[in-house]
Amino acid sequence: MIHLLLFSLIAGIVAALLAVPLHRQVLTEEKENSSSFRAILLIIATVVIAVGISIFYYATNLDQHWSSLWVLLLAAALLGTILDGGVYRKVKIVVAGLSLIAGIYILSAPLLNANTKYKAVEMDQQVEIEAFDETQTPASVPPKFARNKMKKAFGQVPNTSYYDLGHLQIQKVKDEYVYIAPVEFSGFFKWWNGKTTPGYFRMSATDSADNPKFVSSEMTYTETSYFNKQVDRHMRLQFPELIFYGDVQLEIDDEGNPHYIRSYGEFITARNGFDVKGIVMTDPMTGAVEKFALADIPDYIDGAVSPEVVSLQNSYFGKYVHGFWNSIVGKKDVKLPSDEGTEANVSPIFDENGHMYYFTDFTSPKEGVDSMLGYALTDGRTGIATYYTGDLEESYMDSQGALQIIEKKFIEKKWSGEMPVLYNFYGEASWLTPVLDSNGFLQNYFIVSAANPEISVSGNSPNDALKLYKTALQRGGSSVNGSSEAEEAKAAITVKRVYKERTGDFTLVSVKSEDGRNFLVSSETIPEAVYIQEGDKLSITYVETGELFLPVKELTNVSLTE
Repeated sequence: MIHLLLFSLIAGIVAALLAVPLHRQVLTEEKENSSSFRAILLIIATVVIAVGISIFYYATNLDQHWSSLWVLLLAAALLGTILDGGVYRKVKIVVAGLSLIAGIYILSAPLLNANTKYKAVEMDQQVEIEAFDETQTPASVPPKFARNKMKKAFGQVPNTSYYDLGHLQIQKVKDEYVYIAPVEFSGFFKWWNGKTTPGYFRMSATDSADNPKFVSSEMTYTETSYFNKQVDRHMRLQFPELIFYGDVQLEIDDEGNPHYIRSYGEFITARNGFDVKGIVMTDPMTGAVEKFALADIPDYIDGAVSPEVVSLQNSYFGKYVHGFWNSIVGKKDVKLPSDEGTEANVSPIFDENGHMYYFTDFTSPKEGVDSMLGYALTDGRTGIATYYTGDLEESYMDSQGALQIIEKKFIEKKWSGEMPVLYNFYGEASWLTPVLDSNGFLQNYFIVSAANPEISVSGNSPNDALKLYKTALQRGGSSVNGSSEAEEAKAAITVKRVYKERTGDFTLVSVKSEDGRNFLVSSETIPEAVYIQEGDKLSITYVETGELFLPVKELTNVSLTE
């Protein structure tokens, strides 16, 4: 607060000296009256301007950097140029000219720094993400559904009428993927009477049957507190010159203690663009504030780079590949990030190691095109992104196309998809999308091939849908590659039952062995599988996925060689 008052006072003095006429003959011919009147006018102008600056910066939480004052200095210098005379006018003309140049530089930065923005976020490019481990469960409970369940569980909160449910945040706590949502004040008078919020809700992000649990953890500094207790204003007062971007987010450590964080960084050039550098973290009870560079953030922080920052980076990468004017006219190689994400147009997902990434897909700026040009994964802790082109020989459907398929498939039930995310399932680029009814309740999970939209399934859980999807891929003639970390195993079996199904140019063979196990093999990968008969002895190599039908990778029909 002291920095704000000092900043406002100095700015007020400078602006008053520029605006108030200082030449003695401008006001009166009497030297004594002229001097005293100028002094009074300077004091009044300084106080008024300083108070105005204080209110403006306090209300807006704008960074208190001198570059943000160029409009004020320009206006004051122009006014002083008109009112003043003599050498003072010449000085103020110079100041006005310099302020105008600074303003032109700042305002024209978006036209000039497009290439710099692109280089700041340029992504490493690859073809496809690694295949998803089907023995794992993706964090695919949609946030809208989780939020609905939390609202219905709001009776767990003491003095319920004082509070509302805050912003939903997904993260990993210990070995669980969970949604976190703070309890926030519902208005000024509720804050005035309550002073603190009682805690936050927690719910599984992988198990839709999980019920939200209220965790008691008193918080004073929150998003909906007022004055100096508002957490983002509290951060600004502690770090008045830092450049923040994005909203504050609640992160929970492994002991369940809440912490508010916000991304900070630097302007690309002038006062335009943003390059993330670290986070500021606040204890919501004590108000203790710490600043961390990205390389030094605590291990329990998943989303150090805010979704808003990632969305901004995606826009730089997609729009400015050939500079600013190409993004307006011509649009060569321009690609637009999707707006189907769950947080600021991006969707948080986790890899098999529990590391969080933000997903977004890119589409063409041409209207009516639902073909995906590529997709990006941005590391939630470092901000480093990788762009995946997909198989260039195939045309991938974008997230909007996947949602349209779901809408048409369930048109009578009026169900819709939310949070589509592209995975590599069994070597096939595929959209996994939770399906919600009109009330926001989860009904099932839908998987559709990005390259072959006619291949699609739905299941009660992501893993159920995956099992069905593997069969659908084989029936559609696609080769199913082992994609999990499940170990390969060998077995010698005797065929008890066999079922063959023609799917396009290939045959899908289901085998039940005398020991009760079931195996699945396609003639696309093993052509001689079509000769399998009951009683045959087989030597197979399969993947121990734990599924009902185990995928076969190699097969020798011993009965044909005897």
